[in-house]
Amino acid sequence: MKAFPLSKQIGLFAGPILFFILLAMPEMVNPMADKVLAAAAWMVTWWITEAVSISVTALLPLVLFPLSGIMEIGEVSQNYGHRIVFLFFGGFIMALALEKVNLHKRIALHIIRLTGTSPNRIILGFMIATAVLSMWISNTASTLVMLPIALSVISLLINDEDGFTANDKNFALSIMLGIAFAANAGGIATIIGTPPNAVLVGFLEKEYQIDISFLNWLVIGLPFSILMISATYFVVVKIVFPNRLGKFEASGDVINKEIKKLGKISSQEKKVIAVFVFAIFMWIFRGLLNAQFDFLNINDTEIAMIAAIALFVIPQKLKKGEFILQWNDTAKMAWGILILFGGGLALASGLKESGIVDAIAIGIASNTAWGISLIVITLIVVVLFTTELISNVALVNIAAPVVAGIAIGLEVPMLHVLIPITIASSCAFMLPMATPPNAIVFASGHVKVSQMVKAGFILNCLGVGLLILFYKYIIPLVF
Repeated sequence: MKAFPLSKQIGLFAGPILFFILLAMPEMVNPMADKVLAAAAWMVTWWITEAVSISVTALLPLVLFPLSGIMEIGEVSQNYGHRIVFLFFGGFIMALALEKVNLHKRIALHIIRLTGTSPNRIILGFMIATAVLSMWISNTASTLVMLPIALSVISLLINDEDGFTANDKNFALSIMLGIAFAANAGGIATIIGTPPNAVLVGFLEKEYQIDISFLNWLVIGLPFSILMISATYFVVVKIVFPNRLGKFEASGDVINKEIKKLGKISSQEKKVIAVFVFAIFMWIFRGLLNAQFDFLNINDTEIAMIAAIALFVIPQKLKKGEFILQWNDTAKMAWGILILFGGGLALASGLKESGIVDAIAIGIASNTAWGISLIVITLIVVVLFTTELISNVALVNIAAPVVAGIAIGLEVPMLHVLIPITIASSCAFMLPMATPPNAIVFASGHVKVSQMVKAGFILNCLGVGLLILFYKYIIPLVF
């Protein structure tokens, strides 16, 4: 059994100790705010050290807030049933259906086949396919789908007549990094693509009654994803690890063989495609439909839930009682992420209601010596590099209420600051432990830590530059 790291052992005890120390200290802000800060210190300590599961940490407000007199348990528990939690639940169910019928693999293989058989085109194909999948399913699942296919292509180079040359190794390295980095960047494109996006949307709606629709996010998220993936391809393939290999026809045989294994598209796959097309159409055009039909007034969560329920009730073999999804399929679902959303919303609610966010806003407003742009750039840099070390969901849960207070204090539109911060939390390119896709490709044996850091540091810097441009010029056009 793996040893429990010392950092986690320390974190396990440091969290509650900090909580009681802060409760015993003289008043810092006000009685309620001090209690919220004490609870936040416990949660942040456990989130950073991961002494226990980050989802278990997210349950702490259900105990600490009522016992400390911050909120009644009924009020706290409402956060765990917020509509954004169910938006992501619906997205998870759709992703489960996509994976169950193997449609995600079929989509990925056809995208790779379309891009061609030159080495660099193969890498690009894997990146595009991974990014497209990551818009709808978890970045972990999309990486796991692509990895065995990529390893099959790499094995052709290992076993060819000239052996595994330096150029072959660069190709293998590029395809591995390309998959991981595209998985991270692809999820940024949609609200359901990566949990931090949904955390922000839920936080803004609950605390400030600001609604970001699926389409609104797509208008910002998709261009950023495309630019970040393009930058990744250029940096990894052209600058850091060029392979200089000739045409690679045998790879086409591997892809065709994998497609052949899947057989003809099944009726089950067609039904899942129909549900997906319906949901995406409704998410994109719901504003127009609501304006056209007064009785409709549908929101993104309702669309996700209609799609999710449809997948459980559309029959596959009616006489046998078989449907596209059965409830036991949800055993594979990341339920902990849904709890994490609720815990983050509960903490944010406590920080706002206790006056801590207002105190931050007043403090910033009284001291803007740095200048607005410099403060926002610093926040982007801090979040982007911090996400290499702690969970991006936990990071946004911690940062969103604080950054909201800073935005109020600076008198700048909240979305102009919070959106770049949230996107920055998904730009984890440097370290294997920063995100599951990085860890998965690192485990393949084709990537060294130093190589990931070399390419990742450049991409982190480019990510900062892109986010600054989006903060100054793109986001103000949309929001």
